[in-house]
Amino acid sequence: MAIAPDQFAAVTVVTNEELRSTTGTTLGDVVFSRPGLTSSSFAPGAASRPIVRGLNNYRVRIQENGVGASGVSEMGEDHAVPLDPIGASQMEVVRGPATLRWGSQAIGGVVNVANNRIPEAPPCALDAAFRETGCARVETRAAVATVDNLLENATLLDAGRGNVVVHADAHGRRASDYRIPGYPYLDVDPFAAEPPPYFAGRQPNSSNRSGGASLGASYLIPTGGFVGFAVTQYNSRYRVPGVEPTATDTRIEMRQTRVTGKGELHIGSAYVDAIRFWAGLTDYKHHERADEGGFNGVQQSFTNKDLEVRVEMQFMPIALPFGVLTSAAGVQGNHQFLTSPGLEGGLYDPNRTQAVAGYLFNELKLTDALKAQLAERIENVQVTGSLPDLFLDPTTPIGRYRNFTPVSGAFGLLHDLPYGLVASLSAQYVERAPRAPELLSRGIHEATGTFDVGNPNLRIEKAKTLELGLRRAEGPLRFEAALYITRFDGFIFRNLTGPVCQRDFASCAIGGAGDLALALYSQRNAVFRGAEFQSQLDVAPLMGGTIGVENQFDVVRASFTSGGNVPRIPPVRLGGGLYWRDANWLARANLLHAFAQNDIAQTGETPTKGYNLLRAELSYRMKFAPSNPWGSEMTLGLVGNNLLNDDIRNSVSFRKDEVLLPGANLRAFATIVF
Repeated sequence: MAIAPDQFAAVTVVTNEELRSTTGTTLGDVVFSRPGLTSSSFAPGAASRPIVRGLNNYRVRIQENGVGASGVSEMGEDHAVPLDPIGASQMEVVRGPATLRWGSQAIGGVVNVANNRIPEAPPCALDAAFRETGCARVETRAAVATVDNLLENATLLDAGRGNVVVHADAHGRRASDYRIPGYPYLDVDPFAAEPPPYFAGRQPNSSNRSGGASLGASYLIPTGGFVGFAVTQYNSRYRVPGVEPTATDTRIEMRQTRVTGKGELHIGSAYVDAIRFWAGLTDYKHHERADEGGFNGVQQSFTNKDLEVRVEMQFMPIALPFGVLTSAAGVQGNHQFLTSPGLEGGLYDPNRTQAVAGYLFNELKLTDALKAQLAERIENVQVTGSLPDLFLDPTTPIGRYRNFTPVSGAFGLLHDLPYGLVASLSAQYVERAPRAPELLSRGIHEATGTFDVGNPNLRIEKAKTLELGLRRAEGPLRFEAALYITRFDGFIFRNLTGPVCQRDFASCAIGGAGDLALALYSQRNAVFRGAEFQSQLDVAPLMGGTIGVENQFDVVRASFTSGGNVPRIPPVRLGGGLYWRDANWLARANLLHAFAQNDIAQTGETPTKGYNLLRAELSYRMKFAPSNPWGSEMTLGLVGNNLLNDDIRNSVSFRKDEVLLPGANLRAFATIVF
């Protein structure tokens, strides 16, 4: 557990050591059991986005080194995030005022994955020896797992000489259909004359394969700072579990190429401290293949061509009569072009979104113990596309253009208290412009089993959040607690209204013969409120190490102000365990209980029973002499997940009634640094 004491709102940090020992192979899987976080779990091990305090999709921004990860994962739960945690060095989930730095499309939070693809420093000391002879660092990460016959590996190289530093990495993963503790479908008959293919104890159509590589380089500026770029390629092929996807052999083939840039220039003038920039150019495409209507091939494709640039100026601190003020101002621009061609017309016509924003951050140190933060952001968002008139002439597209100007602001207080305690208070008002698929969708969405109909008249979504926090990051007792409430004006959601459809809108009817639920993008006022707590207590020394206890709790309740529940909300969870550690060994066992989720939407959602998730870990880290051929450092470990082999269904998943999460799993991992 890592706690960030200097944040104005809760921040979840997944360290490098925790990333290596996790059983998760997607960003969502990594944070699945952490307080306030879970995952969409649509295709476990392949397509699983992080969910923050019950918020997902366009309210949670996923980025790599400060640049949006792009892809199309936010518009469909079957769409994987084109970013693999195996190459990451740290993962952060940021909430509160800091999220306005990256955009209003982050009401729930920002998931930032950090790695060294754009090096900011050499892999060894920056001294005369480095400039003369240079140095290099190689790290290899490997793992195998029993539940899905997983094999994964990543190799990372960092080297430099003089003022030039380079990075290269390559990674790959292969997994078969994963084992399950029971039957994945609620309506299964184990005594049927012809048992279904999953009767043997595996989740059918759940295998996956992925791989990628990156090459980057930076120039270290002698006066301070750096400028660097990286080229990254990511490929993935995975199958989609579920009743119909299994019957139609549904699989997705993804390919993304990214060019990213990042830099920092230390000015050191009387007014400006530093100038920083982030940039990303992405070309993304995936094909959805299936055997439907006598044709086994590409049924639909999604593409995303995305350009994002952000420039920020950090000003020198200013001494005021009531404190020291540190400010940063930035501008951000984004251009996105989306398409979704398909045999049956696609989910939406080609559309463009252009956005430009300016933001200002002010941090005021009032006393040594009291700090305040004030953030403002203003954007202009333009969405251009077309949408057929489904009621008059569905064959004739009508051009649509919407212009939005969201304005957001946030305020925070941070106060140091006795005994290492830190109290925080943050208040946010965030406006979010509707995204193009929310406005312009009008077709089949096979993954969620819906016929999606966008609403071109959606207005800006507004959210007001208040959060109280108390944390202690050091000492024998470390903990973090948070209480929050968010009120939405015009909460945008896919409303399952009751009718079902076949392959077009005209077929939609109550009690119809189709298998697609009609989902209308709608707006209603809503309230989210919740609490999170986690702690660790070092109880006593034992066998040269320390034994301790840990626990966690989280709850989120979301309802519409006019009555009814917001669909697909995580359950109440309570957990705890024991750990023992010394300079080299770490042993821990933790049990997380999720209570049944019965606070469900009136239509299109079923209750979810509770579960018990037992996890255990044993790892050993050793350091060698510099001349040792085995490397300078090695970590070996064994991690068990769902050791009770419990029947786990995720209440936020569209496929929870058809797809079980993986059963008991043992994962062995090794990390070697040369």
